[in-house]
Amino acid sequence: MEVTEANLQLLAGYLQQTLSADPNVRRPAEKLLESTELQQNYPILLLNLIDKAQMDMTTRVAGAIAFKNYIKRNWAAHLDSDGPDRIHESDRNTIKTLIVTLMLHSPVALQKQLSDAVSIIGKYDFPKKWPQLIDEMVERFASGDFNVINGVLQTAHSLFKRYRYEFKSQALWEEIKFVLDRMAKPLTDLLQATMQLTKVHENNADALKVIYGSLVLVNKVFFSLNSQDLPEFFEDNINTWMGAFIQQLAADVPSLRTADDEDAGVLEHLRAQVCENICLYAKKYDEEFKPFMEQFVTAVWELLVKTSLQTKYDSLVSHALQFLSVVAERQHYQSIFENPEILAQICDKVVIPNLDIRPSDEEIFEDSPEEYIRRDIEGSDIDTRRRAACDLVKTLSINFEQKIFGIFGQYLERLLTKYKENPATNWRSKDTAIYLVTSWASRGGTQKHGITQTSELVPLPEFCARQIIPELERPNINEFPVLKAAAIKYVMVFRSILGPQVLASCLPQLIRHLPAESSVVHSYAACSVEKILTMRDASNTIVFGPQILAPYTNELISGLFATLSLPGSGENEYVMKAIMRSFSVLQSAAMPFMGVALPRLTEILTQVAKNPSRPHFNHYLFETLALCIKIVCQADSSAVSSFEEALFPVFQGILQQDIVEFMPYVFQMLSVLLEMREGTGTIPEPYWALFPCLLSPALWDRTGNVTPLIRLISAFIKQGSAQIQALGKLSGILGIFQKMIASKANDHEGFYLLQNLLSYYPPAEIQTNLRQIFGLLFQRLSLSKTPKYLSGIIIFFSFYVIKFSGSQMAQLIDEIQPNLFGMLLDRVFITEMGKVPKEQDRKMVAVGVTKLLTETPEILQQQYATFWPRLLHSLIDLFERPPEKLMGLEIGEPAGVAEDPDSGYQVAFAQLTHAQPSQQDHLAEIKDARQFLATSLSKFAQARAGEFSTLLSPLEPEYKQVLQKYCDQAGVRIA
Repeated sequence: MEVTEANLQLLAGYLQQTLSADPNVRRPAEKLLESTELQQNYPILLLNLIDKAQMDMTTRVAGAIAFKNYIKRNWAAHLDSDGPDRIHESDRNTIKTLIVTLMLHSPVALQKQLSDAVSIIGKYDFPKKWPQLIDEMVERFASGDFNVINGVLQTAHSLFKRYRYEFKSQALWEEIKFVLDRMAKPLTDLLQATMQLTKVHENNADALKVIYGSLVLVNKVFFSLNSQDLPEFFEDNINTWMGAFIQQLAADVPSLRTADDEDAGVLEHLRAQVCENICLYAKKYDEEFKPFMEQFVTAVWELLVKTSLQTKYDSLVSHALQFLSVVAERQHYQSIFENPEILAQICDKVVIPNLDIRPSDEEIFEDSPEEYIRRDIEGSDIDTRRRAACDLVKTLSINFEQKIFGIFGQYLERLLTKYKENPATNWRSKDTAIYLVTSWASRGGTQKHGITQTSELVPLPEFCARQIIPELERPNINEFPVLKAAAIKYVMVFRSILGPQVLASCLPQLIRHLPAESSVVHSYAACSVEKILTMRDASNTIVFGPQILAPYTNELISGLFATLSLPGSGENEYVMKAIMRSFSVLQSAAMPFMGVALPRLTEILTQVAKNPSRPHFNHYLFETLALCIKIVCQADSSAVSSFEEALFPVFQGILQQDIVEFMPYVFQMLSVLLEMREGTGTIPEPYWALFPCLLSPALWDRTGNVTPLIRLISAFIKQGSAQIQALGKLSGILGIFQKMIASKANDHEGFYLLQNLLSYYPPAEIQTNLRQIFGLLFQRLSLSKTPKYLSGIIIFFSFYVIKFSGSQMAQLIDEIQPNLFGMLLDRVFITEMGKVPKEQDRKMVAVGVTKLLTETPEILQQQYATFWPRLLHSLIDLFERPPEKLMGLEIGEPAGVAEDPDSGYQVAFAQLTHAQPSQQDHLAEIKDARQFLATSLSKFAQARAGEFSTLLSPLEPEYKQVLQKYCDQAGVRIA
């Protein structure tokens, strides 16, 4: 593809079409671009289009997004599969030559996309394959053009922010040192020069906005570079940085104040980032930060006291409160907070004002219920005032429990009295009281169980009985919705503390709130019911089983389905999850509701398939459908045909319209239905009509499809191998096997498919392909020997020995290359079999190796005989030592399901819990592999008495003792 004007115009036309709202225009354009992106010069053509000033800006932005996604999809794709590089080497070099300069002179809308692309390339190539990047960026600091400098800083921030969360490793230390050697001093010089410029341009509002924007980015880069450890350069220059931070916290530039109450301005962003930076130092570099601590506590306190309640200050206040929490946790700073007057001031001036619900919060509650829920119960409110105030309350109540009890006790009394005086006007006071108690009493908990550790001074069940249950019992479920939501959340959060009796009295009240008009209230009610139904007692029995639910079942199920008809809750994930959980608890007791539930669920699926936009809702919808199939078909196996009749048209529509989000689910559901038919006769025709499509290469290019498709193909092989043979589709299946084995991420799927072929496919046709199959396995072994692959090949060959014989395997392997069987024993089995992780797989290996030792004459031939005692030695190690960790997986090698967040948009595979494949034990008849070894060796010793003692003689005495122990346990003799 040449970089010509005609091609640029053609590309621009297709990019315009990808912006169309009409899927009939948009999808063909997207597919065409995807099909041409692997041609040489495609990315260079995109960069030329982005750089073309006379081109329409919308098209240039679309081009920048397309370029970023191209980089995400392709830059590192070959690292996984050992396949060919999808980007030509000359294109890679040209991209790295052009992109920084292009990014820095582009408008902001393009700069962001290109900066992200630089970060993705940098993740894989920097510093080893792109060492000049950092010098190229640092050089631009001297340009004096702050639009360019900010572009460099934005890229540096994108590139280095992964240092904040990456695991420590030698490679990471080396990279950070490489960056610090080149960046730390220029960044510090830039900080000082920029601070100076704030004075020089103090009367130029436009310049100040850009300059303070630079300071925000400088601070972000500082945070990233200091996240892993305290660099020596920054320690030596700590006075410079802390002095600048103090000035930045105090900076008040009238021209930069914004009239907007909601969106934070550059000053708010700057102070918030300073608070984040000093919080990092207070947490991690206590000793070095000590001289500055008191100065910063004073500065942050003064900032908090004078900062108003407007939404634009939320991030700033949140980070400032987090800083105070970190300081209060430190033993040697507790003297600052010990004075009861200071504690009372903190409570009065900082905690209570930031716990109160504000008009802006009420607005979100009513107009953006999803946003409110996300912040309030999903823990994504890390930057909200309420969360930070709650954390500060928790820290203070842990470290100063007695003093805080008195202060907060008085406030609680005051808030509840105010509410009693006039509930209609003062309901906000009670809402604050509930939040205060929640944060004051909480000491620790989990997502699964809610709060599990609490302060002994706070009587939570009593507070629930006096203050929470009366709110839930109010006849009008639509009265004071914010307060209702807080009361329901209290029950949900403290469910493990309140106990079954209290929860049993709350459950009917929660169900009663399912029809509430407020989205937040009915979502919280559904969420609380779902979480209560997951609770188990000490013996792992469900606390609220079908018998306890019986009086409320009708109201619960009908209430949940009715909630899905309420405005704004048609795709409410909490409600769908509660339906799933209710059916899961009820099991066969849910049968009476299936007649109504199934048509409704199918109708919902048909509707959401038109525009899948709620991934969690969709997941629970498919979970519920899978669970319904399970429940109904357990009661009546012939009901599977009714499910097929209802669901097949919807599934076919999803597959025909290529709705990628739903495909992994559809393949799982088809597997469930097909597996339900096992042993009932032939596979119905609609499945066979679908079968050829399942082998289409395009489907297998999407990572999310791989696991469910392998399972579905395996179900076809298990039940319809004769038909597959008649259709001549074995070569297609072997093509899939070849693709899987070549992939580090999916090689385990290749082994699973191969095991199914050997177990269920007509042996004659498979045998003719075995040499080629084994050849592919050894080819991958020599090219890319990962710990996971070694484990997989050992398990597979053990399975082969059990299924056929060791002799057949040895002969076949030596046909590929003389003495290759010996190499397999020496370099793979003997050294690596102890690393096989799963118990069932270890049993397979143990039995396979036992058969190699006792039933394979080839291993006794002269060239292989020395391996016999070593193989037995490794087998005893397998029994006696715990599985060795797969080091390759620990350091980030793909384990088969991990998705790289930077690999471009790919629909991930999400396993449906209620559609789990059943685990098949191929060796169910062998209960103890040690005893199997002992009895097999005993028979072998009798058959080859003279030879056996010679084979056994090199074994160390302690290993012989272990072997004797196995024989004693099995009641056999070997000598």
